[in-house]
Parts: sequence; structure tokens; C-alpha cells
Amino acid sequence: MIPFERHRLPNGLTVLCHTDLTTPLVCVNVLYDVGARDEAPEHTGFAHLFEHLMFSGSVNIPSYDLHVENAGGENNAFTNNDITNYYLTLPAPALETAFWLESDRMLDLAFSEKGLEVQRDVVVEEFRQRYLNQPYGDVWLMLRPLAYAVHPYRWPTIGMDPAHIAGATMDMVRDFYRRFYHPGNAILSVAGPVRPDALFREAERWFGPLPSGPPNRRSLPAEPEQTAPRKLEVEREVPAPGFYRVYPMMGRGEEGFFAADLLSDVLSSGNSSRFYRRLVKDKALFSELNAYVTGELDPGLFVIAGKVALGHSLEEAIAAVDEELDALAVKEVDERELTKVKNKAESVLAFGELSLSEKALDLAYYELMGDADLYNAQIKRYREVGPADLRRMASTLFDPRRSSTLIVHPAESQE
Repeated sequence: MIPFERHRLPNGLTVLCHTDLTTPLVCVNVLYDVGARDEAPEHTGFAHLFEHLMFSGSVNIPSYDLHVENAGGENNAFTNNDITNYYLTLPAPALETAFWLESDRMLDLAFSEKGLEVQRDVVVEEFRQRYLNQPYGDVWLMLRPLAYAVHPYRWPTIGMDPAHIAGATMDMVRDFYRRFYHPGNAILSVAGPVRPDALFREAERWFGPLPSGPPNRRSLPAEPEQTAPRKLEVEREVPAPGFYRVYPMMGRGEEGFFAADLLSDVLSSGNSSRFYRRLVKDKALFSELNAYVTGELDPGLFVIAGKVALGHSLEEAIAAVDEELDALAVKEVDERELTKVKNKAESVLAFGELSLSEKALDLAYYELMGDADLYNAQIKRYREVGPADLRRMASTLFDPRRSSTLIVHPAESQE
């Protein structure tokens, strides 16, 4: 449970305050409602590139990091398909420094050809090192366009091609900033020893004068229903065959999400899970095998991913996975097994609430979904899921006609 209070500025900025008097630190989280799904197909990877540019300095503050360090703080950021998020943690008396830094780069980010060139090179190199030069690194570059036909989730956050990032121009950068980086498209969440009234006054002082930008009206193409299985087989320089299968599922805020999430835990959460006990430990068909949900805002994916163990055929291993999925659709999970994964889900939420930055992020994220209090309703939603719900979910979710499968074979030269 994360108690909070909310305040909205006239320019559209939503401000959330969670008071925690047990810590001397304060976390300031700024979430922008923009991610990879907001990119044009010919300019993918741009939201991630812009995350890097935001640390290049503003017109009035050339070095963002220097002032954070001088205040005794630390900062970071991340981009995914739905959002771009910036956060910094520093001693509570330095809260005004955080507001000064964040409001200034929200108002007037500095743009230079040199800065753009440097960050383009950084991101392109990251693309090569993490996605092109590592075993299994390009899996999601192939799996997403296999699973999605039209929705922009069909490319990963890094983008489809390094050439898209390398081709970013100054005009594109400025346009992106004007469209998405303004108070009306942001949520400011603060957690720490701060009182709501005082915090809201400071937010009005530092962010209130900033002009609101254009409304972010999305018109994303809806993914058509998949009616036939899809499959892609490739060869790569990898040590063992890789098996990846995804099924389309509901978005995070839709009915059924919590049942699907618990279903993934039944399959692969810990050493007592079905995949580990039966297919990794007992039959030794896989050296590793995982199931998880992508958990995106728009309809996402239920993912099964593993490496086939040496001495076993790919066909044998996949047949065993299918057998486990079929069993879930036929026989209900017993109460003891379901209680175990529910308890784990609750413990993950509880441990997350020990982190100041996690609390600030969670409030902002669920506010974007419609109401920050949705976070506090999660435990209740998990507890409401019953064995029959899991069986119904499995029978619908694991329809072979809706599956997309990627097989990564070791290159023949390695064999």
C-alpha cells in the first residue's frame, strides 16, 4: 500500500506526493507519456535516443549530472515501448535542486549538432553491442515483427535498424521535444519526507510557469486477430538451440491480466515451478526455460523462452512444453500451488515498496494507466483469481493458431 495525494497544475502536469518520514532521502520521478510505440516505422529507436539527449544539458544548465552529484544524489532513466522515465534520488533538503533541474530541461533543452552526433554514436554502438554482437541478442529484433503485424510493438525500444538512429536530424529532435516533453504529457511523482501542501507549492513555483504543449492523441493501429501459427527458423553463432514462443494477450489494465500473470508464475517462478521441476530438472530437456508476460499497456505477449539441453532434440523439447500447456487448460491448478504463486506476487509488491524510487515510479506509472490507486488494488486483484480462472485463461491463451515461434539453431559451422 502506497498512500499518496494528487494535485494537477493548470498547465496539465500531474503531481503525486507520497510522504515517507522514515528516510532522509527524496526521490523525484518524471514520467513522460512517450515510448517506442509513438515512433514512426521509418524512425524507430527515437524515444530511446531522446532519453540520452535529455542528459546533454539545457540552455540554462549545461551539465545536469554535475549538479546532481554536487547535491549528493544519483540519477538514471529508462525507455520502454510505452513510457520514458527519469528519476533522481538525493538528500531531502536538495529537493529544490531536483525541481530546478527537471523543470529547466522540460522548458528549454539545449540542442546542438555536436551533442546529437555524440548521442547518435552512443546509441548505435549500444545497438551493435547488445543486440547484434551477443548470442541470442537479436531475438527480439526477429520475434516482435513475427508476433505483431501492424502495431508499433513490432519493434523493440532500441529500434529496428541502427540506420534509423544514425539518420536522426536536428529538425526531428526538436519536433519530438515539442510534441512530447511538456507538462501536459508528464507526471511528476515525489516520495520521501515531504508534506503534500509544501510539495505542491514548490511544484507550482517551478513547473507552473511552463507552457503546456499539444495534447498527445494516439491513433495506433489495432493488431488484427491472429488465426494461423507463425514460425521462423534461423541460424546464429549460439551454443545451443533457442526456443521462443509468444501468444498475444491482454494489456496490463485489461480484464484477465492478473490471471495470465499468475499462470506464468505457475509455469516458471522458482525451483518448484512446473517448467523447472519437470522439464529442466527431471527430464533435463532444457538448460533453462522461462515464462513471463511483457505487461505492456496495449495488448502484449505471453512469452515462453528456453535453451534446449545438449543430447535432446528440439522436437522432443517443444512437445514437452506443449504437454505442460495442454495440462493447464484441462486440469485446474490446485489451491496450494495457486496460493504459492499468489504469495510470491504479494511479496514482490511488498519488497518493491521498500524502495523509494520504486514507489515514486509505481505511482506515476499507474497514474498514467488512469489512477495511481490502481497500484494499491493489485494485491486484491491477485487474490481474486481462482483455479477455474487459470484454467479458462490457459484454454484461451495457449491456442496453437495464435502462437508465434522462433527457433534459433546453432550455425552448422559450429556443429
